Amino acid sequence: MKGVILAGGTGSRLYPLTKVTNKHLLPVYDKPMIYYPMATLINAGIKDIMIVSGRGHAGHFLELLGSGVDHGVHLTYEIQEKAGGIAQALYLAKDFVDGDCITVILGDNIFQDNIRDDIRNFNTGAKIFIKEVTDAYRFGVAELKGKKVIGIEEKPKKPRSNFAVTGLYIYDSHVFDVIKNLKPSGRGELEITDVNNYYIQNGNMEYGMLKGYWSDAGTFESLLRAGELVQQQNKSISTETFENPLIAGELVQQPSKNGFIN
Repeated sequence: MKGVILAGGTGSRLYPLTKVTNKHLLPVYDKPMIYYPMATLINAGIKDIMIVSGRGHAGHFLELLGSGVDHGVHLTYEIQEKAGGIAQALYLAKDFVDGDCITVILGDNIFQDNIRDDIRNFNTGAKIFIKEVTDAYRFGVAELKGKKVIGIEEKPKKPRSNFAVTGLYIYDSHVFDVIKNLKPSGRGELEITDVNNYYIQNGNMEYGMLKGYWSDAGTFESLLRAGELVQQQNKSISTETFENPLIAGELVQQPSKNGFIN
């Protein structure tokens, strides 16, 4: 399993904070935002990770993270020349994935859950992770029937449920064929919701219900909330954090050297 962090976009909702740097390099409490999605992948056992970013600040990621050796992973970088949607950014990882399955995470999403078991047990075409929220209209919203997802609607004015589709996905290698045949949405982008609905329509989608906290960090309000959630978690574990590497296949809790948390 390989991992991809999508860290492109202009970050216009966080202007002027994003005037001189990428949104995903802004601080969330005491660490750069990009550390959190990296921690989600690393703590799930993924060590081969690609970061997709825009052109303007790509060098900043390299300066911060380097090859990944300090964190026990191998990092690859790709440039999204212009904003074309989440699915378009994901397509840039096709050669990197090279027929493997892939875990995709948005660079401004922060998760408490560990998805190691979800990756170990993945045997379908795709898997999304959902969370019950009070402001579902801000997100893609999953409609459930029993244990199945029967559809996803993007930012509906009247949501059919309170289950938001978070920015964390697992796909088989067929995802690139799906993206290749997508048509741009009304805003001229290739939408990840269309990718997910393809898998739903073909009966190859499953979902996981998140138990811990989740927050995006793409607005001033959600950036503040994400920092508060991380601060509360740090207090609850007495300032200790989860750190790579994996020892005997399991995570061990010890004082952090590289700043990653879970």
